[in-house]
Amino acid sequence: MLKGGIPLGSFFGISIRLHYSWFIIFALVTWALAAGYFPTVYPDWNQATYWGIGLATSLLFFGSVLAHELSHSVIAQAAGIPVKSITLFVFGGVSQISKEPERPDVEFRMALAGPGSSLVIAGIFWGIHVATEGVSEPATALTFWLAWINAVLAGFNLIPGFPLDGGRVLRSIIWWRSKNLVSATRVAATIGRGMGYAFIFGGIFWIFWGNWFNGLWIALIGWFLENAAAGSYQQVAFQDMLRGHKVSEVMTRDCPAVPPGLTIEQLVHDYILGTGRRCFPVVENSHLLGLVTLNDVKGVSRDHRLTKTVQETMTPLGKLKSVRPSDDLSDVLQLLTSEDINQLPVVDNDTIVGMIARDNLLSFIRTRSELGM
Repeated sequence: MLKGGIPLGSFFGISIRLHYSWFIIFALVTWALAAGYFPTVYPDWNQATYWGIGLATSLLFFGSVLAHELSHSVIAQAAGIPVKSITLFVFGGVSQISKEPERPDVEFRMALAGPGSSLVIAGIFWGIHVATEGVSEPATALTFWLAWINAVLAGFNLIPGFPLDGGRVLRSIIWWRSKNLVSATRVAATIGRGMGYAFIFGGIFWIFWGNWFNGLWIALIGWFLENAAAGSYQQVAFQDMLRGHKVSEVMTRDCPAVPPGLTIEQLVHDYILGTGRRCFPVVENSHLLGLVTLNDVKGVSRDHRLTKTVQETMTPLGKLKSVRPSDDLSDVLQLLTSEDINQLPVVDNDTIVGMIARDNLLSFIRTRSELGM
């Protein structure tokens, strides 16, 4: 999951963010257009025009990528699937959709929405390109490139390799026929990994033939696809293995609480180093106030650990996600993933009764696998 980034606002209740890696690809696209493509095709322009049109084209291109992702997200929301955010990053855009579709027809519509929107945008830019021919060469050049690149974006995403849109269409069809999401994901992810390896080897081939920039970029895209396909299948497989099992089966019940006035220095020496635990509920008079984790402690400089208290550092109860002993483990994994957290308190009747962490889930899966279950 992509962390950090710059918030740009929200559309349809979906937070839009720019990951820091986006600036790399934005600069590369602008440079390739202003210093390569436009000077080659239109040699009579001046430098200001090259860079002005290059910058405008690059901005509109990433606006098109955002529209592609928004179309996925709007369809997901219409189907009752929450969408937390959309992040633009070095490989384009990614929607943080909180859970898998529950029906293959929903997946089918969600998957086709992105390429469909890109084709519509390509058609719009092509229409503007035709209308501006002979009127404004820069406008004609800008709209031609945007029409072409959006058509390419639609075609690339329709490659039938998960987690690309085409792979999701393929998964939805297999899922509809087999009635089994896990096996459908396995097939689509295997094809997606194969596509990823093909891109990697194709990129390496291009590098050895002297086209190192394009070759490196294609190889990186292949690496990203292969990892995304493997990770996506693993997530679905893990959720299937956990489904039907309850939090009470794997949670840690020995959960030492700490008082709110404890200093961070005392927490480190008396609790973290002594027990090896990574998180502690903060409790006062049997009332849960919040949770302090190792990550919270790492955010406090050594100079302030002697004076800063646990209560000043913890995540307050109002901002804390929690689960119940009766909750399904597949839902817990989904929550840990969507919120990008490593552990959750287990609360029953407003009382903390334990903790559950990613490690608990992985240990449960590993044990069942070793026992052939």
